[in-house]
Amino acid sequence: MLYYWQAMVAYKVFGVSDWAARLPSAIDATLMVVAVFLFLRRFRPGLELDGALITASAAGIIGFARAASMDMALAATFTIAMLAWYVWNESANKIYLAVFYGFIALGTLAKGPIAPFLAAVVVIALAVTQKDLKIAIKMLWIPGLLIFLLVALPWYIAVQLRNPEFFRVFILEHNFSRFGTNRYHHPQPIWFYVPVVIVALLPWIVFAVAALGETLRAWWKQKGTAHRPQDLFNLFLAIWFVLPILFFSLSQSKLPGYILPALPAATLLLSVYVRSRSESSEKSSPILVILHSVMAAALPALAFLMQFIVVQHRLSLNRATLLALALTIVLSLAIGLTLRQRPGLRLLRFVTLVPVILAIAAVLRLDAHFLDERFSTRLLSDSIGHIDNSSLPTAVFNVSREIEYGLHFYRNQRIARYESGEIPAGEHILVAPRALTIEQLNEKLSGRRVSYLGSDQPQGLDYFWVSAPGMTMDHMKM
Repeated sequence: MLYYWQAMVAYKVFGVSDWAARLPSAIDATLMVVAVFLFLRRFRPGLELDGALITASAAGIIGFARAASMDMALAATFTIAMLAWYVWNESANKIYLAVFYGFIALGTLAKGPIAPFLAAVVVIALAVTQKDLKIAIKMLWIPGLLIFLLVALPWYIAVQLRNPEFFRVFILEHNFSRFGTNRYHHPQPIWFYVPVVIVALLPWIVFAVAALGETLRAWWKQKGTAHRPQDLFNLFLAIWFVLPILFFSLSQSKLPGYILPALPAATLLLSVYVRSRSESSEKSSPILVILHSVMAAALPALAFLMQFIVVQHRLSLNRATLLALALTIVLSLAIGLTLRQRPGLRLLRFVTLVPVILAIAAVLRLDAHFLDERFSTRLLSDSIGHIDNSSLPTAVFNVSREIEYGLHFYRNQRIARYESGEIPAGEHILVAPRALTIEQLNEKLSGRRVSYLGSDQPQGLDYFWVSAPGMTMDHMKM
């Protein structure tokens, strides 16, 4: 909802385009990074640059900042809300509690009741670890609840009055049913988010895990004793990072974007860890340094070899691979030797951002058009449009949700799914995997004519004309 409002404004100002559709996520990501910087500068001075740059350069943040989806809107509003809640908990300044309720309401407008639910889970878990439920109870502030209702409720009431099916479809199906069933066809194993988190936190994952482990060890040792403010902040970040991942791991429907609100907690925790280790006289663990150096240095090489990896699903021993390997070795040695010098991790941000910038430059310069061909439906929609001048209804069969959503945007029409029994009654365009034959379609569409129109080779898709019952190809309105 929040994303759609932002997108409508972007379309109004800049026109309907890919760029305008992605602009809201870019703005939300920028506001989130700015909020992290301002929070750390005001309440944890000295950490602000590390925290902001580490957050901005995490792979998951970079990726979803370019996505035309509501995931970044939820992540940004949730992050600002949780930081405001912690400031209120530490300072007792009710202004920050009001900010918390306002941004949780915006998060509810972004993606539904998951925002207040996750916030409540994190706060209650923190209260349980401190054996002090007052931490959770005292946040139930009537003016704050009124702020939440004034921001979020009018839109929900207006939509329910206009669409009586809204509560059932959005709340029951798109939230509860999505969690408890495989209704939307995104089944994944319970460990699905382990590799997702690893990729999303590149190149910082090694030290982020180290920061999490150190925080949990410190909490375990201090159980039953009062925590220092700094230790409590670290524990708060650890809970905020871990619990959403555990929660969504139990869901029957899993998508990578679900855990995006947890990532800023990890980057903030890492910034605190970097500062504490930088002020220490001891050197960083050689194992952590080696792992981090290799992972960070591999990013430009992976960007350089991306086309080979996507097409062949493996790496061949050729000149490009050897060049990428040499680059990785040189960068790994440079990063590792730098981090092994005193004073610890003070230069972590600088030496890690170098390969990040190189990787982004390589993707933009070498891989942008290649990725566009294989993951965007714009070219597919353009090809269909050259044949179908009458904007026939479009349906899909056995294709990914991303293809369906892309066609919805570019064709500017609702896309029917054969699997859901949504076979248009009249003539229409069908998009299906190349492995599907006309004979198979004829069996599914008995009595209707099916004609092959063309292919999207990079994505392995074919598109067909399907007649209305009793209609021939001669009647096609092209």
